[in-house]
Amino acid sequence: MKKYLNKYLIFTLIFALFTTACSQRSPNLEVGNGSWYGEKYHGRTTANGETYNMYALTAAHKTLPFNTMVKVTNLKNNRSIIVRINDRGPFVRGRIIDLSYGAAKALDYITDGVVKLRVEVQ
Repeated sequence: MKKYLNKYLIFTLIFALFTTACSQRSPNLEVGNGSWYGEKYHGRTTANGETYNMYALTAAHKTLPFNTMVKVTNLKNNRSIIVRINDRGPFVRGRIIDLSYGAAKALDYITDGVVKLRVEVQ
């Protein structure tokens, strides 16, 4: 009986370690829906205190520190750009990032509005 319990315990520990390791999400990579914001906010103050320029390559993220540089890839057409986090958001459920108009234009999704994006901290 003791031999059986030892094998069961070892199996359980290995299984727990494996599933925990596999379920960890990389803090440097996110994939999800992204949107953009433009003219309505152009000239207003962003969360970090600077003036929003809709033509700059910037973005809003809920948790990344200000001035973090991220590579954003449009998974629909595989275009990528580097943007700087200077604002907080998006405030719509299910979205991971809001890009400036200029960044969204560079990724060619202005008309789509919302697309699946990959966001990688640089």
